[in-house]
Amino acid sequence: MLKRFLEHPLTRGLDLDDPRTTHLRRRILAEKRFLRRIYEEWYTAIAASLPPGEGAVLELGSGAGFLADLVPGLVRSEVFYTPGIDLVLDGQALPFRDGSLRGIAMTNVLHHLPRPLRFFAEAARAVRPGGVVTMIEPWVTPWSRWFYTRFHHEPFLPEAPEWEIPTGGGPLSGANGALPWILFHRDRERFERESPKWHVRSIAPLISFCYLVSGGISMRSLMPAASYPLWKGFERALAPFSGQLAVFAHIVLERRGA
Repeated sequence: MLKRFLEHPLTRGLDLDDPRTTHLRRRILAEKRFLRRIYEEWYTAIAASLPPGEGAVLELGSGAGFLADLVPGLVRSEVFYTPGIDLVLDGQALPFRDGSLRGIAMTNVLHHLPRPLRFFAEAARAVRPGGVVTMIEPWVTPWSRWFYTRFHHEPFLPEAPEWEIPTGGGPLSGANGALPWILFHRDRERFERESPKWHVRSIAPLISFCYLVSGGISMRSLMPAASYPLWKGFERALAPFSGQLAVFAHIVLERRGA
């Protein structure tokens, strides 16, 4: 009952895999000023982590977002057509020449990819040496585990023995929110062994209480936009405890030299 009450009325009852849901989420992100400020911070961090120089930047799962406002020339993509994108593509078969990209950016996308090793192999082919994959993704901590397993609509399975997401789900409903933590923390040695062209350059845990009280993209906002500075100050005060309280992480992988 509580989860249903908190659902955003615009997307209540809609199929997550329906492109219309993604299109409505673009409107939600534009209207929820509290949430938009969070995305502005995330996108600023993503843009700052991109290397300079030649090569395009591809965004996977552009969906409702506005990263293109901060990254000139961004190539926006989705797994299905929705207004505002440049390409419909599969992240496991990128339509780019070898070494033609300087970066791939994504927000809450990796944990939906059913075969992550295939994606990173394709990314290593398409991204030039010194380029990056930069992403904001869910992260596993005692607090996030409690929250995601009780209030979030996606599966969150830190104990999953395999990296692959079981088939049968759609492009957005199929997921394991714990996958980024599994790849880059729990099984990091295995990841770097099986994806040797990628180096985990940085992982910055994000407490993101602001995101929780904003209601995210699928729930009602719990706080007015004017309260954002107060919640941001609360997050800064708790920064020493990010290892226990983080809900997301900004992860940057760097493409090793040939």
